[in-house]
Amino acid sequence: MSKITGISYQNEHPFGRLPILNVTPTVEAGRWPAKAYVGEVVPFGATVFREGHDSLGVELLLTSPAKKTSVHRLAAGSMGSDRWETSLLISEQGQYSFQIRAFADDFDTWHHNATVKIAVGIDEELMMLEGIAVLSKAITEKDRSKANCSVLSTAIETLKNHKLTPKARLTAVESDEVLQAIAAEPIRSLITLSEAFVINSERERSGVGAWYEFFPRSEGAVFDEKTKTWTSGNFKTAAKRLPAVAAMGFNVLYMPPIHPIGVAFRKGPNNTLVAGTQDPGSPWAIGSAAGGHDAIHPDLGSESDFKSFVRTANDLGIEVALDLALQASPDHPWVKTNPEWFTTRADGTIAYAENPPKKYQDIFPINFDNDPAGIYAEVLRIVNHWIKLGIKIFRVDNPHTKPVAFWEWLIQQVNSKNPDVVFLAEAFTRPAMMHALGKAGFQQSYTYYTWRNTKWELESYLKELAYESSTFFRPNLWVTTPDILTEYLQFGGPAAHKIRAAIAAMASPSWGMYAGYELCESVARPGAEEHIDSEKYEYRPRDWNAADASGRSIAPYISKLNQIRNAHPAIRQLRNIEFHHTDDTAILAFSKYLSAEHSPIGKSDAILVIVNVDPHAVRETTVHLDLAKLGLPYESRFEVTDLITNETYVWSADNFVRLDAFNEPAHIFQIGKTVK
Repeated sequence: MSKITGISYQNEHPFGRLPILNVTPTVEAGRWPAKAYVGEVVPFGATVFREGHDSLGVELLLTSPAKKTSVHRLAAGSMGSDRWETSLLISEQGQYSFQIRAFADDFDTWHHNATVKIAVGIDEELMMLEGIAVLSKAITEKDRSKANCSVLSTAIETLKNHKLTPKARLTAVESDEVLQAIAAEPIRSLITLSEAFVINSERERSGVGAWYEFFPRSEGAVFDEKTKTWTSGNFKTAAKRLPAVAAMGFNVLYMPPIHPIGVAFRKGPNNTLVAGTQDPGSPWAIGSAAGGHDAIHPDLGSESDFKSFVRTANDLGIEVALDLALQASPDHPWVKTNPEWFTTRADGTIAYAENPPKKYQDIFPINFDNDPAGIYAEVLRIVNHWIKLGIKIFRVDNPHTKPVAFWEWLIQQVNSKNPDVVFLAEAFTRPAMMHALGKAGFQQSYTYYTWRNTKWELESYLKELAYESSTFFRPNLWVTTPDILTEYLQFGGPAAHKIRAAIAAMASPSWGMYAGYELCESVARPGAEEHIDSEKYEYRPRDWNAADASGRSIAPYISKLNQIRNAHPAIRQLRNIEFHHTDDTAILAFSKYLSAEHSPIGKSDAILVIVNVDPHAVRETTVHLDLAKLGLPYESRFEVTDLITNETYVWSADNFVRLDAFNEPAHIFQIGKTVK
């Protein structure tokens, strides 16, 4: 082989002998690791070209966490793009590294020239001699296998055989045996390597999960009509709800803060400034005489009760996610022990949280600049405390109000010793900050999905999540939260709730919902995108059995969605979403396809989702499918089975669809066998 020329973008002259540009997946040319999760199919690519018209070969050198390097040939992308691409399944947790290797493909260059010239009788014997020279050089390479050399030696003898015509000699060298040997061990020259890039491969739950949120204090809470007093729910009563959560197919249970709640400036119902003696306050106003972030609210039970709750959830296949809210009530122990961790205003008072015009008088934000070493160490201690109690997932409240550098440090510190720990960023803020948090290490993030409702909005945003930011920003599509009740859900009824859940569950490997969504709770506080009588400020026990008995619950529909997710690995991929044209502006069509090569079920998997995003109407349209995106031959006819209704149809590239929002607003089709 020829001498290898290396490329480094930090060098004064970054071009190697063969230009290798725009390597993916990378984050800002390798400044931060790219993201992947175990079981994810990751696309790799680079822009590679050379002067003139000679042929190129491009390969991926992928080194696993176990330090085993595999070589994968990249295929040419769209004509004229000079883009080279392949996709690989990431199978191990840990740090991968990769390089792109470009080389002059001497055999392909000779073969192309020989084919063209011999066809018109030009330079026939000269082409034979040049072919002999290429193959002869190859068999002298020290790293070429004996079997490969044997095949090439036979080809050399064929090219030397003047008893055969040049055309016959060329045809003989084009045998499957020779071409397969060269494909397995290409004949390379002018070898050029890109610099090495890193991929951080995390456990599957980092990228795949169905999340459910409830307040443990509400599950089992009882109001005594005689005394007009509340008895809080606790971990023991909340555990009784876990089998129903598991039955709906959720595998992550997220709880808002479970810590003691401050009394000073405690908020009352609907965020009022005056709380009654029976008002429990906001769980996010953390800290009281009973303790701070490492303590449990006395009403919820003991540490032993908490550990028992976690074990019960785990036994049901559910991981527990805990809220990490770095803020304090005025009653938090830190206010006395470490006042430097807060911001003091000009009048000597500690600044409470504000997001004008919103005011949160019951919360003191943390100041990370007065004593960074102290507060950094304390937060790390708190996180490690809960890890020891069985927590591997943290939902982080408002991380965009803290320094990104802090999160980068904290996540690195935690994951270096506990690589299974997952951090979800609750950051509804500017794109630059949300993306920065992903680069800093957050495994997942909330998104703008909640406010993307039209066909155009959804197509645009889901494409962005899958193609533009997926290397560093991993979305978790929540249909609602205790803070967010959009107009779409307020006025769309059960149809709107089905629509939003179907899109979230099918479009993203991770999705989530807040308790009560299955009951289609949709009454908002006047003038706000928030539930009236918000559970943030009061107990909200629900009669789940009565709702099921009366048919008011869409829990069976939610269960079906999660069943489909579990059965179809194509859905549990992020970067494979494809959109199909429909003639109606309210009917969204997208698919997910996973090849047999990458599928854990041993065969290809294709899902087609067609949704009427208008919850108030019946819509009709023609759906125009790009069959190649479904792994189907051109002009084929094939079976589709609706996984919601179990109805089967025969489809082709163009199909009429009628979706009644008041009946079934979505088709979720499994692509079946082709038919004549």
